[in-house]
Amino acid sequence: MTIATKRFPIDLGAYKPIALNPAESNLTAQQLADLNSNIQLVRDAIIFFTATGAARGVGGHTGGPYDTVPEVMILDAFFRGAPDKFVPIFFDEAGHRVATQYLMAVIHGDLPAENLLSYRAAHSRLPGHPELGLTPGVKFSSGRLGHMWPYVNGVAIANPDKVVVCLGSDGSQQEGNDAEAARLAVSQNLNVKLFIDDNDVTIAGHPSEYVKGFHVAKTLAGHGVTVDEGAGEDVDELYRRMCEAVTASGPVALVNKRKMCVGIEGLEGSPQGHDVISVDLAIAYLENRGQTAAVEYLKGIEKPKHNYTFMGSGDKIGSNRNVFGDTVISILSKMSETERKEKVFCIDSDLEGSCGLKQIRQAYPEIFVNSGVMERGNISAAAGFGMEKGKQGIFATFSAFLEMCISEITMARLNYSNLLCHFSHSGIDDMADNTCHFGLNNMFADNGLDDGYETRLYFPADANQMKACVAAIFNDPGLRFIFSTRSKTPNILDADGNDLYGDGYTFVPGKDEIVRSGTAGYIISFGEALYRSLDAVERLKQEGIDVGLVNKSTLNVIDESMLAQLGAAPFVLVVEAFNRRTGLGSRMGSWLLERGLTPKFAYLGTHKEGCGGLWEHYPYQGIDPVGIMKKVKELV
Repeated sequence: MTIATKRFPIDLGAYKPIALNPAESNLTAQQLADLNSNIQLVRDAIIFFTATGAARGVGGHTGGPYDTVPEVMILDAFFRGAPDKFVPIFFDEAGHRVATQYLMAVIHGDLPAENLLSYRAAHSRLPGHPELGLTPGVKFSSGRLGHMWPYVNGVAIANPDKVVVCLGSDGSQQEGNDAEAARLAVSQNLNVKLFIDDNDVTIAGHPSEYVKGFHVAKTLAGHGVTVDEGAGEDVDELYRRMCEAVTASGPVALVNKRKMCVGIEGLEGSPQGHDVISVDLAIAYLENRGQTAAVEYLKGIEKPKHNYTFMGSGDKIGSNRNVFGDTVISILSKMSETERKEKVFCIDSDLEGSCGLKQIRQAYPEIFVNSGVMERGNISAAAGFGMEKGKQGIFATFSAFLEMCISEITMARLNYSNLLCHFSHSGIDDMADNTCHFGLNNMFADNGLDDGYETRLYFPADANQMKACVAAIFNDPGLRFIFSTRSKTPNILDADGNDLYGDGYTFVPGKDEIVRSGTAGYIISFGEALYRSLDAVERLKQEGIDVGLVNKSTLNVIDESMLAQLGAAPFVLVVEAFNRRTGLGSRMGSWLLERGLTPKFAYLGTHKEGCGGLWEHYPYQGIDPVGIMKKVKELV
């Protein structure tokens, strides 16, 4: 466990452990002053330690936890003042507000304040979403956005005589899970209280502009939830409204209006406030607050660098997730506007900037819909557009959310849709959000029957191959899934030091490719695991172990000629970042045995929960070059 040893530069000992009884809805002047003092102290601390994540390059989501501080401070006072009336957990369905959970763990004495200085760092046990059992003081795992309220309903059923609270947001309320949760809470009169931060900001912009008709309060009221809409920054009035909510019977939602990052110059009301505050803005804020020691600490942070040199790769670093969008644009540019509108429809799920769709929207807005945080409905809309021959829908989101779309993928297959899906943030590389955001189970997309409508899964290794892949399969019928990583990847070189996928290369769907020949055995890999495997192969060759490497960029199609060649090798080792239980390795062994091929066989993949940080996930899972070389030597 990595822990910063320096002293936390903001005095959290100044926190006032207020105890308030929600049966008393009026605050004294002293109680109000103490609440305001706590709010300011906690907001200063959140600005500071989330900015340490920005300084170290691991991000850190400042706006969400900063915004909901007033509600959390009042709830903390309720938990102290009426402990028998509450399940004392700050359940939160916006997992990126994890800074709240860590700071409250410190305030409650479960975690040393100094640990916060390692926010989201590798091996610090402070990942980007809370994980139960990992971090002292954390009392729940939030999972992905909008997944907590249905779970909280169950907690309320298990604790019928207590109030259960759930912090929400206008973004999480867009998820279909919450609509179902609302209906159950109302029908069973569950004592669930929601405190929803409605700041009209998500990653891609303002919901009032791109999801017209969506209204948090009206939607909840339509389900039968008692709704109280008011100002989130009027602490005296907020306290009165919260008292009324927690003393009422049944489900109540307080929809608290405020600007995102209220009071922070340069961020207030901006989508940029959703992610981590920049170091410069944090320093300006903290200087204005007189937090000199915190400012000096931020100025002294040096961003860690991964200085390892990977053999077999060049120095051209490409972002495959953005190359996807750029390549689609190049294809669309060859169509007339009429043809584009007739044949192509692209829909976003609030992640356009992360999945390469932003470029498509900017270039061809007439075929683009900026939709909300509702992946299931959006992928089905894209599939429905592609139901007719000659038309296709384009959909993109994070790979972690593919698991949410399995039923919709099946429906698309049963309806013979032409659907091109880009799932970015695959695998584990650069994933400081940690386990719940790993894109591990991508093979689930290939869930049809042998005689079913064609489904193809592609995972290009570098920017050149991504470009070639998109160009080759764009007009193919059926379901096509292209995967990319959050991290950038280097260009793959051939044995002579030239771009393997450079000029003259044509991507052939279903064709496995030899990256390096070898006599001792073969490694099979793909995506961002390929350049790491290539480094291991080059180093093994230097040691006299002549290992070959195959790039299986089409994940779910058997290349019979390549499989026969692999089956005649002394060993086959699959290296991937996917889940060891569900990834390519879990299939490759069966494919070999079905053909009577019996090389020594092993597969490396992600097999344990994450360690936080960025590239550090690879050695932690044993799938870095060192781990690969060790496994090869065992097989040899």
